Amino acid sequence: MLAYIVRRLLLMIPTLFGIMVLNFVIVQAAPGGPVEQMIQKIKGSDVSGTERMSGGGGDTPGRPQTTQSAGQSGATIYRGAQGIDPQTIKRIEKLYGFDKPPLERFTLMMSSFIRFDFGNSYTSGRPVIDTVIEKLPVSISLGLWTAIISYLVCIPLGIAKAVRDGTPFDVWTSSVIIAGAAIPEFLFAILLIVIFAGSQYWNWFPLRGLTSPNFDLLPWYGQILDYFWHMTLPLTAMVVGSFAGLTMLTKNSFLDQINQQYVVTARAKGLTERNVLYKHVFRNAMLIVISGIPAALVGILFTGVLLIEIIFSLDGLGLLGYQAVINRDYQTFFATLYIFTLIGMVLQLIGDVMKMLIDPRIDFEARDV
Repeated sequence: MLAYIVRRLLLMIPTLFGIMVLNFVIVQAAPGGPVEQMIQKIKGSDVSGTERMSGGGGDTPGRPQTTQSAGQSGATIYRGAQGIDPQTIKRIEKLYGFDKPPLERFTLMMSSFIRFDFGNSYTSGRPVIDTVIEKLPVSISLGLWTAIISYLVCIPLGIAKAVRDGTPFDVWTSSVIIAGAAIPEFLFAILLIVIFAGSQYWNWFPLRGLTSPNFDLLPWYGQILDYFWHMTLPLTAMVVGSFAGLTMLTKNSFLDQINQQYVVTARAKGLTERNVLYKHVFRNAMLIVISGIPAALVGILFTGVLLIEIIFSLDGLGLLGYQAVINRDYQTFFATLYIFTLIGMVLQLIGDVMKMLIDPRIDFEARDV
């Protein structure tokens, strides 16, 4: 197992490098960067990244293009830089590191990221690592609570459906969870806000944030209640969509094991149905379910958390990455991408290790990777 883990850890290096290279190339081609934003601020017409990209019928502001600066014989690659001293533009480029060619910038960035030195944010000026550490608990708490609630509900429900396969209970529960999964997560979140957050009907839950303004003044039990009061709608929106897949996976896994020969033999020996189910079937059936926890967390952290944090204005890594893209805060964007990618690959490795620990018959070391 140790040799397999070492190989997987070594494989993470080129995988991470490839992901960072691809995104770096894409970002370089996108219009409007920190230099363009600073130029717009100097000229007193700062606009958001979205406005720059939408354009509005003319040329896209902020897109690199060779233009002639007013009163200067030289040229600049930044649209909207007319009338600005080229020396000022060079100082801005040096401030953000854009005075170097792309390959050198990427090399310097990766050499810093390896040491977990993410530099300072272009927009806030704060160290990016401090911002990430500050916001990481929000995303982790959302992901963990979603996984915990999903497994606590879906595993017993899946077992009950397998035991009652084909009964009215199995039919109507399948209809309910499939209907819930059919609704897109972001649409269901908006629906919850409209109904329960004071938009149209009831004002039972807060619209945004994880805590109330007076959170620090509340007693410890009040803080716990306040936290879960704010988490109710986001968690509901996240877990409903995950019920169908996990419940049906549990049910099908149990059905597959129930029909195995060793179960028939156990029943023939006179064991009760409860002993057969929980002493013989449970371990084998739960292998695929338990080993899927890391992969489930990857999906939650990379997709669900991002949308939910944006919709409910939860100050986590998903919202941070989204704002970094909008504001062209490259330093923060690449830092969050780097961290999310590392977390995803580590969780996938943990999933494979869990499979080998749960079922010794699984031997990844016999494979090439």
